[in-house]
Amino acid sequence: MLDAHQPEFGTVFDADNHYWEASDAFTRHRDPKFGDRGLQVREIDGQKRYVLGGQVFEGLPGPGDATLRPAPGAFLGYFVGKIKGTEFVERFDVEPADRPDWFNRDARLKVMDSQGVNACWLFPSQAVVLEAPMLATGDIEASVASVQAFNRWLEEDWGFAYQNRIFAVPYMTLSDPDIAAAEMKWAIERGARVVNVRHGPAVTKDGLKSPANPMFDRFWALAEEAQVTVSFHAGADYSSMQSYAALREMYGEMPDGSNPEDKIGYMVGSIFPPMLKGRQIQDFAYILVAHRLFERFPKLRCAFVENGASWVPPLLYALEMLEHTGNYKQDPREQFIEHCWVVPYPEDDMEQLVRHLPTNRIIFGSDWPHGEGLVHPRDFFRNVEGLSDADVQRIMRDNARELTFV
Repeated sequence: MLDAHQPEFGTVFDADNHYWEASDAFTRHRDPKFGDRGLQVREIDGQKRYVLGGQVFEGLPGPGDATLRPAPGAFLGYFVGKIKGTEFVERFDVEPADRPDWFNRDARLKVMDSQGVNACWLFPSQAVVLEAPMLATGDIEASVASVQAFNRWLEEDWGFAYQNRIFAVPYMTLSDPDIAAAEMKWAIERGARVVNVRHGPAVTKDGLKSPANPMFDRFWALAEEAQVTVSFHAGADYSSMQSYAALREMYGEMPDGSNPEDKIGYMVGSIFPPMLKGRQIQDFAYILVAHRLFERFPKLRCAFVENGASWVPPLLYALEMLEHTGNYKQDPREQFIEHCWVVPYPEDDMEQLVRHLPTNRIIFGSDWPHGEGLVHPRDFFRNVEGLSDADVQRIMRDNARELTFV
């Protein structure tokens, strides 16, 4: 039964749903030659863990089907300071076997029906975190192979447009431009409507590169031609290590045992990643415009998912200043607004956001079933109560539908 928040216009389109990855998600379809390279899943002290470069990756407890998970919304207050770190860990208490809808598409459809969710973009829970530490091992070839294998698992288990309701999002790595273009073509041929790219510079064999570098133009051209939305879902960003190093040189690291030479462990233990979290996505969006990606691809559409929206006003101000530094064909600020959609956090001030970003560029996402997401997807209606019915309909359904069904 639908709850009291269900509007007259019908069910919602959730642009930020998630599944939990199976233990073999990165290995089922991987070439056996990478058996000892890239991401490994090994049993450590009786528990399956992710292993990178010979060491356990402490940033995740282990594969989603083999470790306890938090219930939806279990630590929703964590990011606004209402839940402390110790409580965060204690709330991992759900057995994966008890929630088939987190792993099976038909079970998920039944839950979506009960929630009043007509369709969703379905994102990884762990892949968005794992590409960066894979790259931190220095084995780019193995990282790319693991991502490709993951996409084949995703297509097999979930599909990219299941019953035109579940739109699982393949993960695209830009570490190899030729493979990136081939992977985009492969995904499009199998019905993908949305793909995901890690925010931040691309880590290539030739060093860090802007994602808007012309070397990736074949990738972007395919997305534009097929009208596939390119999303940038929040996750780990190894390429920010240089920023952390500069901050460490200026301010010093806390004497907490963090070892800057241990790149994978340092991503988890350093004090600086939280400091740069809002800046990382703001800088990334700025670079896409500044490096003229949207001028080269005037029909390209991008979505910023689970990055919140507090960074949007300062970004728009920076883009206004950018206009004075280069001969842009279109106002840089207007380029962002024309080409980019944003999924705000539940705690974001929506009335403040709509002063800066039109409601036809705001899309609803619940982050369900994650612990930091909403208990129920339609709880987000409380965030838009001050808006007009037409604006609510745009945010809660129509914008994501228009990005998906073209």
